[in-house]
Amino acid sequence: MTDSALFIGWGATAAGRERRSVELFGESLKYLTGLLAEGRIASVEPFFLEPHGGDLEGFFLVRGELAELNKIRGEDDFQRMAVRAQVIVQNFGVVGAITGERLNSHMAWFAEAARQVDAKPS
Repeated sequence: MTDSALFIGWGATAAGRERRSVELFGESLKYLTGLLAEGRIASVEPFFLEPHGGDLEGFFLVRGELAELNKIRGEDDFQRMAVRAQVIVQNFGVVGAITGERLNSHMAWFAEAARQVDAKPS
């Protein structure tokens, strides 16, 4: 069961770098599906968003176990891909996400914190 995910998002392609953007997307998908084939991640799914007036144009959702995703994020291949993305697209980012059983724990902590805040007089 997966307990975590990586949200790897990007915005508009920098002007003049459209071809490089297409190449990087393909290379990134190949890299991520390679991690899937190796059993290091549970799934990877790419998304492109419809035009909506915002600064997010697409993302990969990569599901796996927290420890392994953290390990992957620190590896040279992942870092190299991320640095390349930073110079090709705008608003590139990688954000950890909580899911699965960890989501239940996270919500319990949030509920506890909310009770503590509500219990204190203003």
